[in-house]
Amino acid sequence: MTRQNARWTALAVVALVAAGSPALGADRTSAALSGHVTAAASGLDDPHEKDIAMQVVSSAENSSLDWRAQYKYIEDIGDGRGYTAGIIGFCSGTGDMLQVVQHYTDAEPGNVLAGYLPALRAVNGSDSYDGLDPDFPGDWRTAASDTVFQQAQDDERDSTYFDPAVQQAKDDGLRTLGQFIYYDAIVMHGPGSDRDSFGGIRNDAIAQAKPPSQGGDEVTYLNAFLDVRKAAMKREEAHSDTSRVDTEQRVFLNNGNLDFLPPLSWKVYGDPYTIDE
Repeated sequence: MTRQNARWTALAVVALVAAGSPALGADRTSAALSGHVTAAASGLDDPHEKDIAMQVVSSAENSSLDWRAQYKYIEDIGDGRGYTAGIIGFCSGTGDMLQVVQHYTDAEPGNVLAGYLPALRAVNGSDSYDGLDPDFPGDWRTAASDTVFQQAQDDERDSTYFDPAVQQAKDDGLRTLGQFIYYDAIVMHGPGSDRDSFGGIRNDAIAQAKPPSQGGDEVTYLNAFLDVRKAAMKREEAHSDTSRVDTEQRVFLNNGNLDFLPPLSWKVYGDPYTIDE
């Protein structure tokens, strides 16, 4: 099941696996050998690291590092999920766009998007625009200037994607790069346990290589996870370009940058990006 189908089934949150104390294990000199500052990573949920993660995800989702400019983004990208919009690509056909608008309306009744809630419920699980056209995209962009709406997007990102992914990665004994790899995967594939959702990809990776929490090597495990994820992407035409794995995440991993520390240089869809600090 793809991100689309996984998120149709009530946007199930990833089941967290009790893994005991994480065994970090990998040699922390690797970052120094690749030219990165030697420092213990604080984790992807550190605000600065989280901002870096959002920039890298935005490079793949929006061809821009300016992720905060994406609150107003909305279009039909032709993937069968209706409208794709916002900071991580919430979709009218997969339930999370409905969650964002509902959260916004709970916080600010009578907002410009509140009237679309019945239509968003009706089109959930389809690529239909019934009740949304022609004004919904313009009203979404209008709402994007409202900090309450921006917060609604942030909250949905965190509760459904970011927080579960980072916690699962920590439970698996992964450092900041592994936490990012999990987060990027759940953004694209959605939570769930079927083959092409985040949980299924993780399960298949663990069948090939153990994570550090189970005594495995971190680099070996992350390579296995990326292999499985790449295969899942290839099974869906909309995600068949795997450059966000091949020329982004695999680059960071091959450089030994398990703490996900700048400087970071990568390519997505052939476009180069750099974060220097």
